[in-house]
Amino acid sequence: MTTPIPQPPAYPYFGHVFSLDRDVPALGFHKLAQELGEIYRLNLIGRSVVFASSHALVNELSDDNRFSKAISGALKETRNLVNDGIFTAYNDEPNWGLAHRLLMPAFGAARIKNMLEDMREICDDMINKWARSPPGTELDPIDDLTRVALETIAFCSMSYRLNSFLSETTPPFVGAMNDCLRECNSRANRPTVVQAWVTATNGKYQDDIRLMRNTAREILEERRRKPTEKNDMLNAMLADRSANVLSDEGIIDNLLTLLIAGHETTSGTMSFAIYYLLKHPETMQKLRNEVDEIIGDQPAEIRDLNKMPYLHAVLREAMRLQPTAAIRVVNSIEDTTIGNGKYFLPKGAAIALLTWDAHRDVAVWGEDAEEFRPERMLNGKFESLPPNAWQPFGYGMRSCIGRSFAWQEMCLVLASIVQHFDLSLADPSYVLEMTQAITIKPKNFYIHAKPRHIKT
Repeated sequence: MTTPIPQPPAYPYFGHVFSLDRDVPALGFHKLAQELGEIYRLNLIGRSVVFASSHALVNELSDDNRFSKAISGALKETRNLVNDGIFTAYNDEPNWGLAHRLLMPAFGAARIKNMLEDMREICDDMINKWARSPPGTELDPIDDLTRVALETIAFCSMSYRLNSFLSETTPPFVGAMNDCLRECNSRANRPTVVQAWVTATNGKYQDDIRLMRNTAREILEERRRKPTEKNDMLNAMLADRSANVLSDEGIIDNLLTLLIAGHETTSGTMSFAIYYLLKHPETMQKLRNEVDEIIGDQPAEIRDLNKMPYLHAVLREAMRLQPTAAIRVVNSIEDTTIGNGKYFLPKGAAIALLTWDAHRDVAVWGEDAEEFRPERMLNGKFESLPPNAWQPFGYGMRSCIGRSFAWQEMCLVLASIVQHFDLSLADPSYVLEMTQAITIKPKNFYIHAKPRHIKT
């Protein structure tokens, strides 16, 4: 005998649409989980979605044999830009397997290590910008880290420079991408009947898509005119000589996919990490001590980054508390039950896995699960976590293909910031605010950065 899945009170026709937090949907879903428990259902104008927030349920739902990745919400809207790119393709679309086969070698460990100098070149652009800022300048780390992450994936994946640090003005491509992703999130939370009337944003949205696709097409055409031996992701897609190759439009889809997926999560994670370090001075000091001991005043090398367990712990803990991709949606492949047979899910049911909540489950993380404490990731504790307890990169067949790339980049950038600057909050009383497009990032977060004189 199964148990009905709880629901909040609903409105006629509109269902639970007014239960949504339109600015940061993940926070609205979190609030409902606190009220209704580890599982609940929302009816969103003809669309029923089940939400699971406990580690036990998320672990059970993280099974590729029973549940498949769903392309819905803001991710589905992103298909207007990237179609069936590797991140937004439906499971049965052939271009997903084709792109995965072509790109996997390009994200191999050896190739990622060889990208360190390219990553450093971009990182140094931001370090130099901060170092040149007059004392007392309010810096926007979210904006600068977004530029770093976008420049890094563009340079490493297709040898293209956006030159976003040459001016305080946002480059057209970067502005178009930021606006497009925000609109994708807004469209995902608008009823279809309303969307048809939002003509002003519809026009801007299409203009942004056109600008980005034209830019990617120019990059592709330039590479064909001037081939290079560089082992980047663009060459990986162009070099294939098998019968099943990506079309030019397919390559453009995946170039833009790499730019989106390769900058949204990393920039958000680094921003959250800096926020937590500034709110926990003792943690910042521990990381500073490790940076000074291992790196000193020299550029960080791969061997250095691999010998910095506290740096890794800080990033892992930031990704636990603030997984920037806070929600994943799956579909049940067949009729099934979850929760030890307690809850029935029909074939094709949409289930949202609330990673943000599962990462704070006291059953796994203890009574201090809401606290930022990197020590919980040290001395083998991270490796001994239960299955699927830490999922910022997703899981299984559709997990993040660029995980190693993102990890190396985040380690390098955060270590370099701590190496070169003493940071402080511009507003010491600042309490974390968040905004959500495709991913979650801090909002209204500003810092001061005072250059350090490193003792070696």
